[in-house]
Amino acid sequence: MSRFREVRAEGSKSSEEKPCFDAAFRDNLEGLLRWRRDVRHFRSEALPEGIVDELLQLVCDTAPSVGNSQPWRFVRPETAPARTAVIRNFEESNAEALAAQSKDKKALYASLKLEGLRQAPEQIAVFCDEGTSQGHGLGQATMPETRRYSVVMAIHALWLLLRARGIGMGWVSILEPDRLKQDLDIPDTWSFVGYLCIGYPQRETRVADLEEAGWQSRRPTTGVFHRR
Repeated sequence: MSRFREVRAEGSKSSEEKPCFDAAFRDNLEGLLRWRRDVRHFRSEALPEGIVDELLQLVCDTAPSVGNSQPWRFVRPETAPARTAVIRNFEESNAEALAAQSKDKKALYASLKLEGLRQAPEQIAVFCDEGTSQGHGLGQATMPETRRYSVVMAIHALWLLLRARGIGMGWVSILEPDRLKQDLDIPDTWSFVGYLCIGYPQRETRVADLEEAGWQSRRPTTGVFHRR
């Protein structure tokens, strides 16, 4: 990505410089958003040492959260028993999902690759600490689910940071949460948000795998925007 210009904000009392994002940066940002894909096919090669830790730290330092609660919790299953438990969870959950498909979708669903659990060198289970005292409950009394929304924002930030470095990520949602929490010894107050597979993608594409496979095209924006 292009380097952005920095200018000192006029009349600002802060010693920090205000960034000015130019047209080239905006074009690159749009490209990043369009080329971010939910990756299912990974190469087996390892990522640069420490890159995931570095990006997770950046996410924790910068991602927004309701009331500054910072409720994200990242668990990295690295042992063979932990990885095997996740795979078994997915396989059983996926079998149930297949059985629930309509007749016209069952064969197509069975052909889809919906995870990269055996190939992705890095994997992260992401949780929301529903019992955190951080933020003192600000903004959460009427909508406690905003804590989980905050975790999703952190995941998206990580997704873009990885993609900007040529690294792919796939979000696996076909898992039974309570079983996953038990297998990974997760505290009761943490709710499961997503399981992330991370690694170098086998191929680069702007077209989503589900769209390419014929599952469903991206819908037009007709009926999406409303005014009141």
